[in-house]
Amino acid sequence: MPKNYDPSTVEPQLVEKWIDAGCYQRSKGVGDCTVTIPPPNVTGILHMGHAMDDTIQDAIVRYNRMRGRSTRWIIGCDHAGISTQTKVDKKLKSEGKSRLEMGREQFVDACWDWTHEYGGTIVKQIKRMGCSGDFADQKFTLDKDYAWAVRKVFCDWYHDGLIYRGKRIVNWCPSCNTAISDDEAEYKDETGHLWYLQYPLKEPVNGIDHITVATTRPETMLGDTGIAVSADDEYASQFVGATVVLPIVGREIPVFSDWHVDAGFGTGFVKVTPAHDPNDYAMGQAHDLPQVNIFDENAVVVDGYGEFSGMGRDEARDAVVAWFEGHGLLEKVEEHEHSVMHCYRCDTKLEPWLSEQWFVAVDKLKGPATEVVKSGAVRFHPERWEQTYLTWMDNLKDWCISRQLWWGHRIPVFTCPDCGWEDACMDDVDVCPVCGSRHVTQDPDVLDTWFSSQLWPFATQGWPLHEEEMEGHYPTKVLVTARDIIALWVARMVMSSLYFTDRIPFDDVVIYATILAKDGSRMSKSKGNGVDPMILIEKYGADAMRHNLLTLMTNNQDVKFDAEFKEVKGEDGKKVKVFEKSPRTEQAKGFVTKIWNASRFLLMNMDGYEPGAPVAETAEDAWMLSRLAKMVAQDTEWMEGYQLGDYARETQAFFWGELCDWYIELCKGRLQSDDPAVRLGAQRNLVFVLDASLRLLHPGMPFVTEAVWDQMPVSALDLAEFDGDEDAAQHDGRFLMEAAWPDPEALAQYVNDEAEYDFDLARRLIAGVRSIRARYRLSPRQVLDVDVKAAPYDAQRLLAQGDFVRSVGCVGELLVGTGEEVGKPAGSVTIVDPAFEAYVKVGDLVDFAAEKKRLEKDLAKAEKELNGTKKTLANPGFLAKAAPEVVATKTARVDELEETVKRLAAQLADLA
Repeated sequence: MPKNYDPSTVEPQLVEKWIDAGCYQRSKGVGDCTVTIPPPNVTGILHMGHAMDDTIQDAIVRYNRMRGRSTRWIIGCDHAGISTQTKVDKKLKSEGKSRLEMGREQFVDACWDWTHEYGGTIVKQIKRMGCSGDFADQKFTLDKDYAWAVRKVFCDWYHDGLIYRGKRIVNWCPSCNTAISDDEAEYKDETGHLWYLQYPLKEPVNGIDHITVATTRPETMLGDTGIAVSADDEYASQFVGATVVLPIVGREIPVFSDWHVDAGFGTGFVKVTPAHDPNDYAMGQAHDLPQVNIFDENAVVVDGYGEFSGMGRDEARDAVVAWFEGHGLLEKVEEHEHSVMHCYRCDTKLEPWLSEQWFVAVDKLKGPATEVVKSGAVRFHPERWEQTYLTWMDNLKDWCISRQLWWGHRIPVFTCPDCGWEDACMDDVDVCPVCGSRHVTQDPDVLDTWFSSQLWPFATQGWPLHEEEMEGHYPTKVLVTARDIIALWVARMVMSSLYFTDRIPFDDVVIYATILAKDGSRMSKSKGNGVDPMILIEKYGADAMRHNLLTLMTNNQDVKFDAEFKEVKGEDGKKVKVFEKSPRTEQAKGFVTKIWNASRFLLMNMDGYEPGAPVAETAEDAWMLSRLAKMVAQDTEWMEGYQLGDYARETQAFFWGELCDWYIELCKGRLQSDDPAVRLGAQRNLVFVLDASLRLLHPGMPFVTEAVWDQMPVSALDLAEFDGDEDAAQHDGRFLMEAAWPDPEALAQYVNDEAEYDFDLARRLIAGVRSIRARYRLSPRQVLDVDVKAAPYDAQRLLAQGDFVRSVGCVGELLVGTGEEVGKPAGSVTIVDPAFEAYVKVGDLVDFAAEKKRLEKDLAKAEKELNGTKKTLANPGFLAKAAPEVVATKTARVDELEETVKRLAAQLADLA
């Protein structure tokens, strides 16, 4: 093995070796683990959410592959309708071209060209991460067979009465010129205004000749068809039944009461514009109000409104306000904080707009999809996300599935203008089947991307043309995804799968935590706090990034990523933030190095090694084998329950803290023994434990474990896997990723609770003595006498391990007692443990007076800084002006200082 491990060289080479050997292709076995990747946009690049998602999926797939189960990880991309069309539009614009001039057919060809040239970058990046999906059988939501499945779903639902065309309010993007779903709209808080406009009454009411409405959108008053009040508002209710003459337009509109109105908002009178607000639309439906659409698809005022026609919505707003002010009808203007919907692609403010669209009627679909979650057939991890799913289902409304785009699955509805025939057809129709006309046209819209991606679990596996491919692989085992698409995607997959396959799409849904910036804010390019996973891989290696991400997994909703940035001058001379480091990922890289170095040390000491079963010849052997058996059992349980954070953190603690820091150190003498039998016993145990540990670590850290395992001699695990056939068990030509996961039941024979208890007792005492040496700057080889007071049971066990404690702990005289015969000697420092109290005699080796002064000085300094930092954080002025990352740093510093003060105070108390 080379002295240093270089991930930048090893990792890409291993990816190619695994793929060339066919390791990523679907495997056969007992039980099934089929996983479908949440298809990333074909236009996308890897971000931290992808990296977390894909790391979790790969760990699950690798684990199940090692368990001998049939595995299939389906990789592919979504055609990303809006995103791709937007990118191609921009490219054409830069070339002086327009899609409207090109026509639909040529534009779609241009989208395909763009996809072939620029798409799929993210798949290459996922591959570089070490994700073991079947890249030889990639799927795309516009593949021929997939498109056939999408068309079948539409046609079947159309003929079953679940798809219909209707005129309703949608979220419209005037820039992309398409509808956007409610779930895809991004809400941004903005400071706007509340304009108070006076509307004249046709006839005075109780001597009052006008009412005043408060609105954040005065431009839409051109489309007002009613005024609503709350029945709880005594003053406003007196006007119910009256008629208002709408300024500018002259339209007479009624005043009515409705439950939608909040009596405490504004003036209590709400202008109702059914074509431009969802709540207004609902009120308009309930009170039979006309629906007047004042904007075209570009949010420009349509003809018929005089000087306002042809104005964009912002221009129209200013003009309407000016008109009211000029006519003495603008009562007042107030600042108003409100949330405004934006397009998630182009950031344009969305327009609630009445338009004709295609919808899926969900009433027949949501019942079964709700029941499978309530019954536990589909399980959420963490469990709390089940309620999010059920709540959304309870409030689910018909789903708008049409998008005014050219790139995507075109809606297969054909119409004959000559006789009025209309139908959804699996094949394109050129001639009307009723009247023979050749004027048949196809609906120009395409389907919402989520409509096609809802079929992903089964359409990627041959449905409906080759359903035999699904045998043994459906339902899939687990879906790993983010919480923000539980409604957009997870629920819709459940609904469509139940309808078309009569089966759930997956057994489990794992929702991972959202990765936030260090200060707790959302990562974004505009803020300059986003982290490119490929930079992390380049700097630290894929294993380090993957392991760090897994250790971040908890049951919390969000986790903070500790990226640090520095400012540099950009090409335009302006300062920009660039990634500098991630301390946690750096620590994970240190763990990768530890695995390599520890393994290299062991493999350099294998002279005379012969494969054989491990034997507990010493106390540390019995302890280590028992700890290993329990670690295997615990890791197996965690992996089965998708608790990958616990798995990653605790396996590292075991490997580094128990195997490396203790067991390997304790075996070094035996490895150098002149007695071949002693040396061979240690070698067999170490190879066995190292092999098992590499297998445990492999799902999360596939590269370094594979690279080490390739150099390993045959272990007892290999022999067990191949029924003792040593030739077949050789690692030449074999890969760790295809080796067997350690069998918890087979290793249970090594569990020895008594040996663990005894060894841990001695280990804690030795660790305490070492800690005192470090605290008082004594040489690690300084022999110290120790007195121990313990209960009879523990005292007896410590006495039995006296030679071990003296040898390993560099302890001279060891006195162990159970009562008053053991007191705190002068010149000693105390170790407090739940099982014992030990007094380490440092005597003249430590100047206690000087040490006390040093501790008092350090304590005073820490307390001063702690109080100052707390005072700063309590200052409202500081909190208002300081950057979030500065506040986060100071908050973290408070935690550090409080721990320091506590530790120093305890040391002073001990000296006293």
